[in-house]
Amino acid sequence: MKKLVCLWDLTAEQKHALEAASHDRYELVYCAANEATKEIIQSAEIIFGNADPILLKDASNLKWMQLNSAGADPYIAPGVFPGDAKLTNATGAYGQAVAEHMFAVMLMFMKKLHLYRDAQNKSAWTDMGDVTTPEGACVLIAGTGDIGTYFARLVKGVGAYTIGIKRKATSSLDFFDEVAAIDKLDEMLERADVVASVLPSNASTEGMWNEARFSRMKRSAFFLNAGRGSAVNSDDLYAALTEKLIAGAAIDVTVPEPLPVDSKLWKAPNLILTPHVAGGYHLPETFRRIFAIALDNLKRFANGQALVNEVDFTTGCRK
Repeated sequence: MKKLVCLWDLTAEQKHALEAASHDRYELVYCAANEATKEIIQSAEIIFGNADPILLKDASNLKWMQLNSAGADPYIAPGVFPGDAKLTNATGAYGQAVAEHMFAVMLMFMKKLHLYRDAQNKSAWTDMGDVTTPEGACVLIAGTGDIGTYFARLVKGVGAYTIGIKRKATSSLDFFDEVAAIDKLDEMLERADVVASVLPSNASTEGMWNEARFSRMKRSAFFLNAGRGSAVNSDDLYAALTEKLIAGAAIDVTVPEPLPVDSKLWKAPNLILTPHVAGGYHLPETFRRIFAIALDNLKRFANGQALVNEVDFTTGCRK
């Protein structure tokens, strides 16, 4: 019997749902991702989870792998993934968690809560002065996929004006007041009170948030990055904060990860730094959505239908 290898830690209820969806077509093999052997991976026709890329090269039986991540970076390099197998990601599962994280840190900056926390740690009763509001603020969101759209929905809900940046401009998108192509980014930056980046990692995004772009932003602007750490030039971000080119930054992703203890970013003023925790399974709803995507795709795969979130190996994003 063909094998479906599941690398996720499922509840009894989820296992029952998977067994029902497989209709006895597959032998279900449960194994933690870090315990999966070469033999287990190579025996699978279907894999649920992010298998070690090193083990996939000779996985000749593999027909489809469902990732638990939205990013597919480790699998799209030539020679890593079996050529005739399909790869699907978990786009649509992380929007709520990551967007709410960005929304929270945006409000922290606007209300100077990070400064009051610092003052509290020093037992200092200090008035930090004027604050700002998202109502009427211009929020530029680079990346208009699931996460970017969810964030746009949140900020519009409190009265912000939203500008979406994507590879190619479209006439309109839900929750965006304007949509512009990436080649218009620089001129749009000058208008933004908040700049949020949720872009994928590829050659065109590497180091794109640099001195030139921080210099174009308002000195009162806040920069948020919950996409990929590789999109930010860390030295330029540090300089922008220390030289007060921007008012603050919040980053949930860095290069490398973990961030080395001697990185100067730890000491950067007005920086909120979190250790890649906006996504993951910190919000239980996230994995419930991942599992729902997998079950839907399993039914589609069995019926010969197109899979949801199939990855484009050129861009690393869903097709």
